[in-house]
Amino acid sequence: MRIAVTGSTGLIGQALVRSLRADGHEVVRFVRRAPAAADEARWDPARGEVDAAGLAGCGAVVHLAGAGVGDHRWTDAYKREIRDSRVLGTTAIARAAAALDQPPAVLVSGSAIGYYGDTGARSVDEDAPAGQGFLPSVCVEWEAAAAPAREAGIRTAFARTGLVVARDGGAWARLFPIFRAGVGGRLGSGRQFWSYISLRDEVAALRHLLDTPALSGPVNLTAPEPLTNSQVTAAMGRVLRRPAVLPVPAVALRAVLGEFAEDVLGSQRVRPARLLESGFVFRDPGIEQAIRAAL
Repeated sequence: MRIAVTGSTGLIGQALVRSLRADGHEVVRFVRRAPAAADEARWDPARGEVDAAGLAGCGAVVHLAGAGVGDHRWTDAYKREIRDSRVLGTTAIARAAAALDQPPAVLVSGSAIGYYGDTGARSVDEDAPAGQGFLPSVCVEWEAAAAPAREAGIRTAFARTGLVVARDGGAWARLFPIFRAGVGGRLGSGRQFWSYISLRDEVAALRHLLDTPALSGPVNLTAPEPLTNSQVTAAMGRVLRRPAVLPVPAVALRAVLGEFAEDVLGSQRVRPARLLESGFVFRDPGIEQAIRAAL
């Protein structure tokens, strides 16, 4: 199949492109600069411009582009960038795909479990409503922006991704050096739930969304059993054979991270109900398996 991918330079995008190409698929990577390779096509999400020739003949589109939520402090300007990079980019891709004479069969559009907000100890699945706050509001707009594709009859699935356990990107890229140095520990109270997924399960789940015609709408991409932050950090200590006894107080996180700290300290107990019901099998269902896979 010919498959278009945005966000191909990110942690998940790079791994997905490698996986698809290893199985013989042709991948077109959409970039925001002038194309420098035969497999690249240009798009400008802020202007709503997408190279239609790059989409032509694609049986599927995977849209993963968006500014990193934890890359910078949440100033008003960066919050606008987080929101616009997702909403404007999704609108541009959905409209361009819908306008093709032969639209792709499926659009897998990135989203996040941030949709649910802070769920405390309450377990939620895809039927739960949106939460309150900045990230839930972004996720609601982000998913709504794909309306042109749905209205054109393109099967559209939203990959609500949890915390990806990986060595070279995301939250774990920051955690691994700390724990290797023997100065890791729980964050805040440690009672908040973390809904995680290994990078290889994330890629496999995205491909499952591409290959499963019955899946559309929101699908949670998280391991079957969320754990508390204390359980996660204890597992990090066991796998790395380092002490994990130095807690990071909530006040210190707020001083370093600003408003983003509230999401780090928040609790999201998310269950991948639709993924499990569709027959997906996790390679790394447990946290120690996910950590070892990342290493």
